[in-house]
Amino acid sequence: MENFALEGLSGEGEAIDEVTENLNPIAQETLRNLLRVWLDFEMRLGKVPVLRRLDLGTFTRKDYMRLLMNLRQQVIEGSRWITRAASSFDRSHAQLRSIVIGHAKDEHKDYEILEKDYVALGGNKDDIVGGERNLGSEALHAFLYHRASLPNPIDMIGAMFIIEGLGEKMANSWADKIEEQAECGKEATRFLRYHGENDETHMQRFYEMLNMVAISEERSKRIVKTARVVGRLYAMQLEELDIL
Repeated sequence: MENFALEGLSGEGEAIDEVTENLNPIAQETLRNLLRVWLDFEMRLGKVPVLRRLDLGTFTRKDYMRLLMNLRQQVIEGSRWITRAASSFDRSHAQLRSIVIGHAKDEHKDYEILEKDYVALGGNKDDIVGGERNLGSEALHAFLYHRASLPNPIDMIGAMFIIEGLGEKMANSWADKIEEQAECGKEATRFLRYHGENDETHMQRFYEMLNMVAISEERSKRIVKTARVVGRLYAMQLEELDIL
């Protein structure tokens, strides 16, 4: 199970020993625990109504527009909490801070791609720009900002594991199903396709950072706990689509 999960997260045909061979022992154990968190997260996603419809083939264009509307409110905050985390690292973590700043630069205009997808579906840009965060997005946003504002927030790597892993492992398969079921073309799934193609690079960045910071049991526990919280809040965010 763990080997399979890691292959989906880190690239085709890449076995667990190939990923972990350059990690220190504590980082290796942290990664194994993160994989268990991922499996729990994946099972939770499988029970989310909107994603269940996607799996069953009953997903609609309306579902997709609602999904984009709600994701945009979370995505626009992504580079902000990443930047906040970078600013919270002291000079003893300068190398890590530089990596995080680079990641924020990669992410800071992703919401514009998402808005274009919404318009390609026939939506009004003003509607998606003026949308509000749902309850799950509010909770996720508050948690991420809280953790990112603490001194040397190394546990935010756990958040990256969930969010970037989601893009790498699921974005392309979701895009394929959405194009078929929502009867739209690739011009409406550019956000998902972009993350499906680029988050593998981001995950390699994650492994580099994990090896740098997972150097004690206490740090390892913090990283894994944050990943667990982010996974649950992310699932909650998607559950809200059928409660609104």
